[in-house]
Amino acid sequence: MKIGKLRFSTWLFWITIVSMVGYIGYYGYWFMKGQPKFHGQMLLLVEVFIGILIASLPFLIEKLGNFYFPQIELVFFYIFLYMSIFLGSGLQFYGVTFWDKYEHVLSAMMLAGLGFSIFQGLLSARDNVSNKPFLMSLFAFAFGTTCGVFWELYEFTADGLGGLNLQRYEEAGRLLVGRAALMDTMTDLIADLTGAFLMALIGYLMMKQDPSSSRYLVFKSKRQNFFSSYYF
Repeated sequence: MKIGKLRFSTWLFWITIVSMVGYIGYYGYWFMKGQPKFHGQMLLLVEVFIGILIASLPFLIEKLGNFYFPQIELVFFYIFLYMSIFLGSGLQFYGVTFWDKYEHVLSAMMLAGLGFSIFQGLLSARDNVSNKPFLMSLFAFAFGTTCGVFWELYEFTADGLGGLNLQRYEEAGRLLVGRAALMDTMTDLIADLTGAFLMALIGYLMMKQDPSSSRYLVFKSKRQNFFSSYYF
């Protein structure tokens, strides 16, 4: 493994892993001593451990598969994982104002990034995706936004069937009324729209400036030996 040639996403992977292992070591030590630092510490330790497994999945899949993940997709994946599991759950950053909205923006960017690869997969082998930057970006935007809508449908269904409060329509046992009841859902959708638009705009500008940069947005076959010197 050549340190100087690691992909940026690999650096993010190691930052995530080291942070989570450090978390388990430090907070696990105090938990074992009977002095947990957070409420529900055992569950948080398990969640962070699962986060380590999730962080390892892309590299494991690449090792076993015949492709490389889009570089930009991995970057947003690790940033989202770090924010949601390590900072959000592990260090209780969900108490920070609008923290979940930041995550909605990042998750929408990640899903919109996946939309670029899906668009490529829908084209025939003779088509060149770099010649269609606007259509490709428009599809990515629509895909990222649609995923956000389906997530809100899931929350609505879970609230109805399970008596949950995922859409924050209830506060301190009191049902909210009017705009207050819609605020969480609508701000989530606005965050999803924002994230998907930003990712679509980034992809469009990349391809408009350099058509060959589309290779950073889509899955690449190992047969093309792309990133071969950047992989470990």
